[in-house]
Amino acid sequence: MQLSKKNLRKREKLRGSVQGTSEKPRLSVFRSNKNIYAQIIDDEKFHTLVSCSSLDPEIKCEIPNGKTCQVSELIGQKLAERSLKKNITQIVFDRGPFIYHGRIKALANGARAGGLNF
Repeated sequence: MQLSKKNLRKREKLRGSVQGTSEKPRLSVFRSNKNIYAQIIDDEKFHTLVSCSSLDPEIKCEIPNGKTCQVSELIGQKLAERSLKKNITQIVFDRGPFIYHGRIKALANGARAGGLNF
């Protein structure tokens, strides 16, 4: 997917202030019209530690149809559960070019409810 110039500038501006480390990796969120994706990334090693999306088979069977904010909250909880298994509790939230509203906010609230601190 190619970002528009406006969204690309937003991403570059935000990327300067949000950086993940080994102690506090970055939670990167991407949403499309139908799905939402989240990854926990260590920017020092350029390595994805944990990922979760609405397309994962174990999550897809739990998804109610048409309830996008509920799905996002479920993704956040599953991501927190997977990251706690790998002893990741502190993260830095990277919303990308998306505003902190709706599905992005629901995912963040689900991750907080699951036990992640940011």
